[in-house]
Amino acid sequence: MSYLALNAVFLGVAALAAAVALWRRPASRRLYAASGLALVVVLMLTAVFDNIMIGVGLVAYDPALISGLFVGIAPVEDFGYPVAAALLLPAVWSLLGGDIRQGAAREGSPHPARPAEGQDE
Repeated sequence: MSYLALNAVFLGVAALAAAVALWRRPASRRLYAASGLALVVVLMLTAVFDNIMIGVGLVAYDPALISGLFVGIAPVEDFGYPVAAALLLPAVWSLLGGDIRQGAAREGSPHPARPAEGQDE
C-alpha cells in the first residue's frame, strides 16, 4: 500500500467524523476555525522538522511508495497526518460534548458541574 493510499484512509475517516460533528453540533464551526489556524502552524512545523529529520537520515521513505511530490525533501504524504488530526481531534471533542462553556451559558450556570449560588443540587 502506498503512503498516499494510507493517507486517503486516514483523511477519509477524519473527514467523515468532521462532517458528522458539524451536522450534529453546528456550533462546533468555531472549533474548526481555531483548528484551521492551528493546522497552519502545525503544517509549517511539519515542513521544517520533517525536512530536518529526512535531511539528517533519521527517516527515509521507499521511493516506490511515495507520489513524487515534495515540500523541500519531505514527501507531501507527510502532511496528511497533521491534516487528519486537525479534522479528527476537534470532531471527537465536539461529539463527546467538549465545549462546556456553551452548556454553561445555556443553563445559566457559571460552571456546568456546579450549580449557581443559591441553587440546590
